[in-house]
Amino acid sequence: MKEVYPEYAEQVNFYAVGTFSKAIESLDKLESYREQRGHPWPVANPTSTQTLADLNVTIQSTKIAFDSRGVITYRDGFGNGDPAVWRQVFQELAQPQ
Repeated sequence: MKEVYPEYAEQVNFYAVGTFSKAIESLDKLESYREQRGHPWPVANPTSTQTLADLNVTIQSTKIAFDSRGVITYRDGFGNGDPAVWRQVFQELAQPQ
């Protein structure tokens, strides 16, 4: 994803979201991890402890894409989603609705 994201950074809003509430995993901690890994995208915390449950996130590194209407258009788990897949996902998201 690191290779593909910069091509779409101006067209697609993309965030890495922590798995814990901000009381457990601070935004500073997430930002530090992002910098260590060289990830070019911004980070965020879930809005509540219920957010991940509402989205049925049950494993690490769950990837979910939402279109401009909030409809889930892509979902995958840990280790899935090669650059070709992400390019397709971002191309679809960048299309006007």
